[in-house]
Amino acid sequence: MKYVQLGESNVQASTVALGVMRMDSKSRTEAGHIVETAIETHINFFDTADCYHAGESSRKLGQALKDTGVDRRSVFVQTKVGIVRDHNDAIARYDFSQHHLTEAVDQELDNLQSDYIDFLLLHRPDTLVNLEELAQTFHEMESSGKVRHFGVSNVNPMQIEMLQSAVEQKLEVNQLQFGLGHTSMLQQEFHVNMGDDSSLDRDGGLISYSRLKHMSIQAWSPFQYGFFEGVFLDNPQFPELNAKLDDLASKYGVSTSAIAVAWILRHPAGFQVLLGSMNPERIRQMAAGADLELSAQEWYELYTAAGNKLP
Repeated sequence: MKYVQLGESNVQASTVALGVMRMDSKSRTEAGHIVETAIETHINFFDTADCYHAGESSRKLGQALKDTGVDRRSVFVQTKVGIVRDHNDAIARYDFSQHHLTEAVDQELDNLQSDYIDFLLLHRPDTLVNLEELAQTFHEMESSGKVRHFGVSNVNPMQIEMLQSAVEQKLEVNQLQFGLGHTSMLQQEFHVNMGDDSSLDRDGGLISYSRLKHMSIQAWSPFQYGFFEGVFLDNPQFPELNAKLDDLASKYGVSTSAIAVAWILRHPAGFQVLLGSMNPERIRQMAAGADLELSAQEWYELYTAAGNKLP
C-alpha cells in the first residue's frame, strides 16, 4: 500500500480508502470482518456520512473499529455532513447552519464511538450558507477538539474560494466522482480551444485547481459510469474498455478492478480512491491497485478505450 499526504495536512493516508455507505446492511460480525480485511491490506482511512442510512453505516463502522481492537490513533475516520433527508429518504435541503452542523457532528461522534473526527467534509454545496456563521462553527469544532481537519465534497473551485475566504482552516480535500466511467474533469483539460462538447468547462478546472491549491481529490464511485448508472467492469456496453482492462490485468497479474484503481492513482494530482465494496475478497483485489504503477502509454490507452477521444 502506498500513502499520500492529504492536502497540506500532516496526514499520510492510504491511497486506497474504504467508504462504508453500504455497511448498514451488514451484521456486526460481517462489519468487523470487513474492517479487519481493510486493516490487513494496510488501509488506514475510512469514509462515511451522517446521511448514509440515517447514520447506521457510521454506527456499524464505529462498532467494527471497536470490535477489531484497532488503535483509534492508527486510523483516520472521515465523515460528511450537510445533507438533510425527509421521511421518504429523499434530499430535502442542504444545510450548513451552525445548529445543523453542530448537531450532525455530535451525532456522528456518538455513532462512531469516537472523541474526534479526523476529517469533516461539507457534503455538497449549500447556496444559503452564512459564511460568518460557518467560520464560527469551524472554529468551535476545531478548538473543542471534535474535528481535526476540514474539506468539501462535490464542490467547484469558485465555491471553494468563497468558503476558504471565510474559514481559517485549510480545506484539505474535495471528494468528487471520478474514474474510467466518469472522466468529465479530464476531457475539458484536453479539448482546449475547441468547440465540441468535451471542451465545455463544467467544473471550473477542478483537477488543475486542486493541484495548484495542494488540495487532495478523493475519487468516489471509481467503477461507476454516469451518475449511479452502473458499473463498467465486465459490462458489455464497454467492450473496448474491458478488453484493455483484461489485457493489463493479465500482464500485471491482478484483477481488472485493481487496474481501474491504478489508472486513477497514476495521475500526478495525488488522488485517493474510495472503495465502496463490502466484499472482503473484492477489497483485497481492488487495494492491489495501489501497488501498481501503469505506464503513461497504458494510462492513455485506457482513457481512449473508455470512449474518450484525444483531439
